[in-house]
Amino acid sequence: MPARPPEPSIASLRNTPGDGESLSLYWAFYWAVAAAQLARWLPRRPARILDMSGGHAHSAAQAAAAGHTVLEVRDPSLAAPPVPLASNGNGHHPPGTLHQVIADTAALPFVADGSIDAVIAEDRTLSRHLATEVTVAEISRVLRPGGRVLLSVDSLTFGMAVLAEQNRWAHLSDVPSAEVVLIPWQDGTMSRCFWADQLRELLTEAGLEVEWIRPRTIISPSTVQHVLSDAPRDLPRLVRAELTAPLRDEALGIHLLASAVRTT
Repeated sequence: MPARPPEPSIASLRNTPGDGESLSLYWAFYWAVAAAQLARWLPRRPARILDMSGGHAHSAAQAAAAGHTVLEVRDPSLAAPPVPLASNGNGHHPPGTLHQVIADTAALPFVADGSIDAVIAEDRTLSRHLATEVTVAEISRVLRPGGRVLLSVDSLTFGMAVLAEQNRWAHLSDVPSAEVVLIPWQDGTMSRCFWADQLRELLTEAGLEVEWIRPRTIISPSTVQHVLSDAPRDLPRLVRAELTAPLRDEALGIHLLASAVRTT
């Protein structure tokens, strides 16, 4: 029996695939889970959706393919130009529409109050914007009453592991008493990390009612690598196992996923 691969380093789990081949199977699993979670969350009827993931994820195209009218706010730093919607395999375009605009995803002055049915803030958008309170207030402003938001952030468990891996022991000891935890990366960027309770409080103070908070994935990267290395066709089974796991308000895993609704 082949040896179980070692747990990947925390730094290698920072972002998305592109960190090398060692985690390619895990990231295939990760994004398959993300796509399935989004498919479950999207409105059942055609809706106006704002995707402020910055163009880093595929959520805008997926929402449009599901029949929604989507405004995707793309990060100005992205070098790749916007791409057209892919066909659905029958020679026709998906039933929804996708409009793309290059703008700062931290502020939405071009979106009217209460004009959006749903907001998607995937791929750690709120951890990238360190003044997260401002961004969440903008999300609440543009949502209509009853409108919902799906978002992901870096977990504080992940942030503490990063500090430990960087040997920042003094910073790590300050985490329990800190109201805001910012994690430095070697490229000079920062990431804001959250406990589930901190994320809940952030959303509540912006006038949003939290429906649920859960880890993006609870199956470890090394387990995914081990299973899929031996049986690549088991990916759908692994995704189903992840989706049926009980919801937990715990900062397990590297990212937290949350759904909230504007009640008034």
